[in-house]
Amino acid sequence: MQIKIHSEINQIPAKQWNKMVDDNNPFVRHEFLAALENHGCVDPEFGWIPCHIGIYEDDTLAAAMPLYQKFNSYGEFVFDHAWADAYKQSGIPYFPKLVSAAPYTPATGQRMLSNAENPGTHYQILMQTVAQFATDNNISGYHCLFPRPDQLDWLAKLTLNGADVLLRHDVQFHWHNQGYKTFEDFLAKLTAKKRKNIRQERKRMQQSGVTLRLLDGHTATAKDWDDFAYFYKTTFEEKWSTPTLNAGFFKEVAEKMPDQVFLVMADLPSDPQAENSQPDTDAERTEDADSNSQGNRCIAGSLMFRSDTRLYGRHWGCTHQIDKLHFEACYYQGIEYCIRNNLQVFEPGAQGEHKIARGFIPTETRSAHWLNNSPYQDAIAQYVGHERLAINEYRDQLKSPYQEDQS
Repeated sequence: MQIKIHSEINQIPAKQWNKMVDDNNPFVRHEFLAALENHGCVDPEFGWIPCHIGIYEDDTLAAAMPLYQKFNSYGEFVFDHAWADAYKQSGIPYFPKLVSAAPYTPATGQRMLSNAENPGTHYQILMQTVAQFATDNNISGYHCLFPRPDQLDWLAKLTLNGADVLLRHDVQFHWHNQGYKTFEDFLAKLTAKKRKNIRQERKRMQQSGVTLRLLDGHTATAKDWDDFAYFYKTTFEEKWSTPTLNAGFFKEVAEKMPDQVFLVMADLPSDPQAENSQPDTDAERTEDADSNSQGNRCIAGSLMFRSDTRLYGRHWGCTHQIDKLHFEACYYQGIEYCIRNNLQVFEPGAQGEHKIARGFIPTETRSAHWLNNSPYQDAIAQYVGHERLAINEYRDQLKSPYQEDQS
């Protein structure tokens, strides 16, 4: 047996890695993680340094962990700024830390890969490697974000270097397929008020003059990805945030994983007086670059990815504000896609109580955290205990949009 720390995922055989990926999860696949590295989306500039673990038996990859040294908490969706501040005030370095996650992606999935029927031994070796690497490199701890429930439960029983693994809890809003054949079947399960509201929202969007193009990696063009990258970048900059993905990344993922991409692009007729539209304020974006062959302007896009059983909503951006377009492109088209393709769950991303009114129900998410020789172990353990109670109370207060509670 050999244990290796890889500074690039391309050092690991892609086929051997992907054989261990369950449910064809897009964010754990070698192609997705490699595209992030190939196009500078995870690098020192953004505080993500790859250090993936590979366990080899007879020169064959037997187990692995996607792993990063982090020098900030950006792109994680599990917020630990208070922890970092406490360390800083005590003069103790909190960064770097180790994070096992799909970068910039708050979606549940494997964080430990294994080719064994009973992977517990591999899990143990992976975590012992994490602890040794953290100790050797003065790293403050390890954070496993949005792991698959069975792996989270395994981690919850673990003690490393005398410190228990701590669990954090949060809430997302997921849609569950109840064997629907049509969108109307789904609407029929909702309360009358929610059903009426969705129909009104979809009608309002249809009356706006916007047309939608439903694309995958085969049918989306290079221009579609350039447009979408622009929408993505603009949205992040408008929110005073950092855009980390780029057109090169989107194009490579579409090429390497074409059947796992679902891209919704919204076009508006090139009439400047089009109803509900607002002019594009970017002077660099010319009329030629903003129009397609049908004389329409592409004004918005929503990007989703699929596994064998789930759909994951990831990114949205626009240049024109069209009433209810966001709900249509990001939620209703995703629900229809799940129904057409018999996908069981739609995870549209983090946060957003407004999703409840669109058929999404509160769903617990968890993460695991190991602190390396921390003076704050007891205090943080108490904190996460209180946090769990608060999250449970919050979730219990939320009302289901369905006639009979499916949660």
